[in-house]
Amino acid sequence: MKSYTLIAPAKINLHLEIIGIRPDNYHELVMIMQTVDLADRVEVKSLSTDEIILHCGHPNVPLDETNLAYRAAQLMQQEFPDALIESGGVDITLHKHIPVAAGLAGGSGNAAAVLVGIDLLWELGLTQIDLQKLGARLGSDVPFCISGGTAIATGRGEAISPLPSLEGIYVVLGKYQSLEVSTPWAYTTYRHEFEHQYAQDLDSLADRSHRIHSGDLVRAIVATDTVKIGKLLYNDLEKVVLPAYPLVSQLRAEFQRHANLGTMMSGSGPTVFSLASSRAQAEVLYHQVRAAIPDPDLELFVAQFCDRGVRVI
Repeated sequence: MKSYTLIAPAKINLHLEIIGIRPDNYHELVMIMQTVDLADRVEVKSLSTDEIILHCGHPNVPLDETNLAYRAAQLMQQEFPDALIESGGVDITLHKHIPVAAGLAGGSGNAAAVLVGIDLLWELGLTQIDLQKLGARLGSDVPFCISGGTAIATGRGEAISPLPSLEGIYVVLGKYQSLEVSTPWAYTTYRHEFEHQYAQDLDSLADRSHRIHSGDLVRAIVATDTVKIGKLLYNDLEKVVLPAYPLVSQLRAEFQRHANLGTMMSGSGPTVFSLASSRAQAEVLYHQVRAAIPDPDLELFVAQFCDRGVRVI
């Protein structure tokens, strides 16, 4: 049986701005996303039957069609029925290292890895753009998880514009294992409270989404100005998540108490991260936060920015 092992990195948001409602009723977003080397390992291998079999040792990860990785395999079977007949189904094993329900796109990265893995198993020869178009049908973060690196994401998050890679930046991430924040709740709550600030027509949506391309954060990324990058972190969803989740707010405040380049919540949370200019600074911050919050429910990780998304090992 043919098999492949793939690495699926986590992502953080350096910028997340909600600018309005699209005609399809999704939020129009402008984000700058970054992959980090905290990653899951995904194994895919061919089966002699047409089944999809999913394995994962994490108790909170479903093993059916509610899992994006499973749905990625279903999508490939639907799109390429001849390849399914010729090559058979797929056995998928997820080795989770990214926290679950953390706002780090762990599920989306797993789905991206399955798309790439099945493309290789079935020798389809799909391009990255082909895979990203398929990924957009599964979730807004999946296209970015395929390409990774540093990028602007617009639309629902599926329209990706690469930026120069960032090197030498480390990140410390913190997430309470038992704490989850519903992404639909976060966006619905934000809309309820701030819809009056949304762009009200298609031209305004387009104008505001284009501003980020020439904005201060993009200029700082192009210049690899790590100090400025840290100062320009931005996330609209903090406005609703932090007041509703005191633990997230307190964790963010604790990160901010110590030396770092910048601190923010990633995505819809509940993960909080701080940027560091070196591994040494990141390790010091890790131990400072751990000493201040010895709660075993708090997971802390040190990671580094990486310049790619899913990759084969």
